[in-house]
Amino acid sequence: MDTPDNWRKSSYSGPGDGDSCVEIATGPARISVRDSKTPARATLTFPAEAFAAFVGALQDDAYSTVTDLARLRG
Repeated sequence: MDTPDNWRKSSYSGPGDGDSCVEIATGPARISVRDSKTPARATLTFPAEAFAAFVGALQDDAYSTVTDLARLRG
């Protein structure tokens, strides 16, 4: 597999926190993930469908958590 050259990090990574996040690079069939603090070290690569399912599960869990907290608060 070729080394990705389109690395990007979240727009939420502002000054101060900008060096402590993950970066992703997208391709037609694969998503690569690396630590922004040590970009030359290991990169994780996933099939695009698996990464999309992972992100979707995180979003569903975050929504569920927010909904549960709202119910607790009344």
